[in-house]
Amino acid sequence: MRLKKFFFFLTLLIFIPILYGKDKKVLMVIAFENFRDEELFTPKNILEKNGIKVDIASVKKGVAKGMLGAKVNVELTIDFTKEDEYDGIIFVGGVGSETLFNNKYALNLANQFYKNKKVVGAICLAPVILANSGILKGKKATCYFSASDILKKNGAIYTGNLVEVDENIVTGNGPFAAEKFGIEILKLLKK
Repeated sequence: MRLKKFFFFLTLLIFIPILYGKDKKVLMVIAFENFRDEELFTPKNILEKNGIKVDIASVKKGVAKGMLGAKVNVELTIDFTKEDEYDGIIFVGGVGSETLFNNKYALNLANQFYKNKKVVGAICLAPVILANSGILKGKKATCYFSASDILKKNGAIYTGNLVEVDENIVTGNGPFAAEKFGIEILKLLKK
């Protein structure tokens, strides 16, 4: 009898998540060259350790290279990525992220995720993408200090803090913020 109860509860543990909740999934967008390594891997590891699936996208497929030498295989391109497949999006910084500042696909993704009340994150220089998309207007935000004027020009309330959370938007100011940035995104995804 105890064995039957055990298998019953084991079956519930397996099937309840399938029936009543889908796994969370996040898209991380990186520059194909010169993304900031720890701004990709630190939040990615935090999310994955907490059961969140992470996909990586860029402007093209292949092996992308980080500023500190990390390499990551990119299997998705931002021009064919669909917002409805994800619960959140993170734009990774580094000097290469400048190539995404005015990329129409990156700007559109930021707008779509925000409009649908999903988690939107950007760190280091990447908050410029959010500012250029228009979603930071009237929002508290932070970024790498050299890009603060762009945020202000686009109507953001620049704080200079390590990490800033305003509604469903999380911004971080650079590599030292990567861990706190990842934790804040995780908190929003768990709500």
